[in-house]
Amino acid sequence: MGTHTSIDERYEFSGKIKTWSLIAIVIGVVGVAYGFLAGGDSIQRTFSNLLLMSYYFACVCTAAVFFLAYQYVAQAGWSASILRVPQAMAKVLPVAAVILIIVAAAGLFTTHTVVNEEGHEEVMPYLYGHWAAHGLTDVTSEHYDATIAGKSAFLNVPVFFIVIVGLTFLYSLFGHLLVKYSTNEDELGGMFNYNKSFKMSCIFLVIFGFTFPIFAFDTVMSLEAHWFSTMFGWYNLAAMHVSGLAVITLIVLYLRNKGYMQWVTENHLHDLGKLMFAFSIFWTYVWFSQFFLIWYANMPEETVYFYKRWEPEYKWWFWLNIVLNFLSPLLLLMSRDAKRLAGRLKITAIVILIGHWLDFYLMIMPGTIHHEPGHEVHIFDMYGIQELFIAIGFIGLLTFFTFNSLSKFKSMIPKKHPFLEESLHHHI
Repeated sequence: MGTHTSIDERYEFSGKIKTWSLIAIVIGVVGVAYGFLAGGDSIQRTFSNLLLMSYYFACVCTAAVFFLAYQYVAQAGWSASILRVPQAMAKVLPVAAVILIIVAAAGLFTTHTVVNEEGHEEVMPYLYGHWAAHGLTDVTSEHYDATIAGKSAFLNVPVFFIVIVGLTFLYSLFGHLLVKYSTNEDELGGMFNYNKSFKMSCIFLVIFGFTFPIFAFDTVMSLEAHWFSTMFGWYNLAAMHVSGLAVITLIVLYLRNKGYMQWVTENHLHDLGKLMFAFSIFWTYVWFSQFFLIWYANMPEETVYFYKRWEPEYKWWFWLNIVLNFLSPLLLLMSRDAKRLAGRLKITAIVILIGHWLDFYLMIMPGTIHHEPGHEVHIFDMYGIQELFIAIGFIGLLTFFTFNSLSKFKSMIPKKHPFLEESLHHHI
């Protein structure tokens, strides 16, 4: 294994990782094709899994923009030498956004017949049927729903797409600008581009803080439109952020293992570990606060959300979610030394990514998968080829586009970042 110690080094995207990422994408395509060709309930599961993974994909790339922004606003020095990784992920956000929009549109405009709780057949979209089904806001319709009609100013097709398209475009634009200013900085030097990055990051964080909860409300919470939680947006933000941190950590560890980024030391790993640990705890705080307040209030219109997730088919996974996303990071990363071990960080990051796949699964599936009355639910009705293959496919997409973007940079490090020397000699 060769090493690359020069700050002028460039990443070459080739070899096994490129081959395996392409194979993973093909596996994902096979999973989607299988799901649609199998027919019946399999089509609904395929749409649900596509929404899950496209949302997860977009969230991870958005987290990279978020990471860049708060590093600039905090004027952090430790992270200067690893910024190319989140910059590469930020460049992939437009791809993730387009995929999410296509999936949402396909699920919204493609309909099927389901048997409702009263035992009657009803034509509904595969996704967002709780508010987009025909007649819900029409007072003359037998399907009229006063609750949905009251929320129709937000829950309607034009506003739905304005939110998704507008916000993903906005986040992609800020990501593009932060990458552009960093590459310009390498060419021109000086503080001009760094100062522009700082100002844009300040603007982004204000916009992002107010809009990401709306994005989560629109894309995920509206799947169960009768229910609402003002904490849901922050819950999703916490999940998005810690998942993005896990991906950044895995990529840094991979590059370091392959001989790149040899300036990354256990001190940088320690900081990444601290962030993963801290925001896993924050995710748990928000998760518990939402759960506890709804349980304590005991209001039927809110408790129905958790009642569904306490059904036998979901209850075991509901508690596993806490084990993977809280207990595992807590125990694996509690000590100082643990945060400085590459192997420990790698295991923790993988556990976090699997855990938040399950987290998003529990957000999305109970509101989209409809089992006919009296149907006995088996494990294979919930987990199978679609879940595994589609997840593998999106892992391949993220890997391929991120490493391809990384290879386009002229150097693996922002050579003229004003805090680069502090990062290269970082010690805690």
